[in-house]
Formats: sequence, structure tokens, C-alpha cells
Amino acid sequence: MELNAKITHSCRACGHKTLFTLVDLGMSPLSNSYVKADNLNKVESFYPLHAVVCTSCFLVQLDEFVTPSNIFSDYAYFSSYSDSWLEHCKSYANMMIERFNLSINSSVVEIASNDGYLLQYFVQRRIPCLGIEPANNIADIAIKKGVPTEKKFFSTQFAKELSKKIGKPNLILANNVLAHVPDINDFVLGIKLLLSDDGVVTIEFPHLLKMIQENQFDTIYHEHFSYLSLLSIEKIFDRHGLKIFDLDEVVTHGGSLRIYATHIDSIAHKISNTVSAIKEREKNACFDRVSGYLGFEVCVNKVKRDLLNFLNKAKEDGKSIVGYGAAAKGNTLLNYCGIRSDYLDYVVDKNPYKQGLYLPGTHLPILGLEQIAITKPDYLLILPWNISAEVMSQNSNIQLWGGKFVVAIPELRVV
Repeated sequence: MELNAKITHSCRACGHKTLFTLVDLGMSPLSNSYVKADNLNKVESFYPLHAVVCTSCFLVQLDEFVTPSNIFSDYAYFSSYSDSWLEHCKSYANMMIERFNLSINSSVVEIASNDGYLLQYFVQRRIPCLGIEPANNIADIAIKKGVPTEKKFFSTQFAKELSKKIGKPNLILANNVLAHVPDINDFVLGIKLLLSDDGVVTIEFPHLLKMIQENQFDTIYHEHFSYLSLLSIEKIFDRHGLKIFDLDEVVTHGGSLRIYATHIDSIAHKISNTVSAIKEREKNACFDRVSGYLGFEVCVNKVKRDLLNFLNKAKEDGKSIVGYGAAAKGNTLLNYCGIRSDYLDYVVDKNPYKQGLYLPGTHLPILGLEQIAITKPDYLLILPWNISAEVMSQNSNIQLWGGKFVVAIPELRVV
């Protein structure tokens, strides 16, 4: 095996120096760095989007080109603009309350609590909770909803300060944030220090097994520093005195894991057989050796060729094409494939904070959903493919003028 010469950093989890390429997506802007009209003619920063794998702990990762403070201090992603995601969160909250007997005497902390999308359901049940959210613009919305929120990045140091201030919570939540943390060891140690003796932390993250098996390469963008398997995350948790005792497979983000962890010396929670079953599946996929990661780039290239072949044919036939969803994953796809205004007329998004801006790199305009009915495109390319069923249901009216939906991942579909 020949190691790629462009890899210059050590593994962010274990410090091992031998890493090899999973996939190189070329140069790309920050996926959530939406462009204002006044800045369209200004220089835009692009960075290598090169995912590598550690040969020791098998953590898939990106190098850190931009600090989290530059990415997340003023953020354009709001969790409350997907109905299916809110249903998922409400169901989760009810399940946690029942399973761990949470009450008005309990305490819940969510790390990266966004706009209060999840903690609002704990507030409704009168369970004391606190959100931790570094993006000021998003944290302000959560506070207006009645969700107490600290405007901070989570770290070991902040965990020490917070435990003195509010005590140690019974439940810590960290949904879709672990991948956003460059210093993953500091983050996990902070959880260890904050968690009560028999407390539980639940963490959701897109499952690397799904990403590789279903060509979900657009999950890779600079805001995601790590891409997690159960095998790799278990090693990190074990290093910091935490054990994973249960997990759920959930459908969000194309297939995610929700892990349940507690202190390694706690006897309050029995280890489920599901943990060993998922580890065995990952080992069967060779995730504990180099061979399990080879060949992914070939599959990624095929997705690109298939999508471009379709778009070329559609444009040659005089068809109009519009993108749905100014999502981070969509920006990875569009920039990797070189899809700009020569293919897409514009992109629509439900989030009013994105409307009137332009996509990073491609500079496609972001408009409101009403524009679809006005221009009546022949094809609607769904960029957040993980909610494609929701998008098709909510926009079924395009069939009135013969419009069709297009989804590129895991393989090209025209519906």
C-alpha cells in the first residue's frame, strides 16, 4: 500500500502518523459559508477536501484548515426546518424520559443544542435542561423559545466550570456534533468530567458503515472533522473511562448510530448484545483493516459521472433543472461535480436565513419554495437526499406540469 504524499498530519484521535486516503474530493469552500450578493465578486477561500484513515484506530478524518470558532460562531444551519427531524427529536425526548425515569428533579444538558429543536420537548415536560450552543444567532432563537442556553464551545475546561455551576446532569445529549470537533479527545473527556456517577450520555452520528456502503460521500465537508464507526469511537471512549452499553440504529442522515454510554465503573446499565452485533458487522466489512476502506473513491467517481451524464442529456434536451435544499451535503456534491448555473437555474430552501444568499463555490442563488410553482422546472434535484421522501411529499404538485424528482445518492434515481 502506497501512502498518499499529501497527508501531513497525525491522527486526531490516537496520534498515529500513518494515514491513507479514503477519498479526495478536491478543493472546496466551507459548505455553510453562504455568500451575500455584495461578495460575489470577492475572493472565496477553498480548502482540500481529502478524507483519510488512520491505520491504527481507523478513524476517518479531515485535516483542520479552519478553526471551529470561524465556522460555527455565526451559523446558517437551523435544525427546526425539517418536519421529519423534529418528529425524530420529539420521539427521542419522550423515550429518554421514560427509559431513564427523568423528572423535575433530573437534569439534562445538550451539547450543540442549536435553536432549541430538541430541548424544547424536555421543557414541555418540565424537566430542567440547559443547552450549550456556540453560534450566537442560533442560541438567541433557542432562548426566545424558553430553552436556557449557554453561548459556549464545549470543552474539558468548560465542563469543569459548568459542573461547579449546575452540578452533574443525569443525561447529556450530543446529536450530530462529535464529528464537528477537531479535538475529539478533549470533547469526550469533558463529557466524562461533567456526567453524574450513573448518568448517561447519548450521541448520534452518521454511521461510517452506511456512508461507505451507500456512497454517501457528500456527508464529507470541512465542518465534519471525523467520520465515525463504532469500532473507532469505542476506542476513544475507553481511553477516557467511558463505556458504550447500548445503541440504536436510526434512519436520520442516511443511517446513524445513537450510542448510550456511562462511566466505565458504573454497574447501573447492562451492556446490550446490540453493541457486539454492530461491531461484528463492522468487522465483517473489514473496518478493522485497511482493505475495508479501499475502493470507496471508485464508487464516488461513478456517482459523479452518472449525475453529470444525466444533467448533460437533460440540458441538451432543453430541460430546466432546479436544486432543492441549500444543504451542506449538497454543496459538497455540487462543488465536487462542478455543477453551477450551466446546469441548475437556482436552488430553493425553506430556511429564510438562507434565502437571498448564494451557495458557496457555485454561487447559485437561494430562493424561496414558491419559486418552484412560478418557473415550473422539469426536474427538481433533491440535494438533501436523506429527507427525499419528505421533499417529494411536500412538492408533489410538480407532477401537475410533468416535473420529476432527481436524487443522486446512493445512485441516480429519477422519479
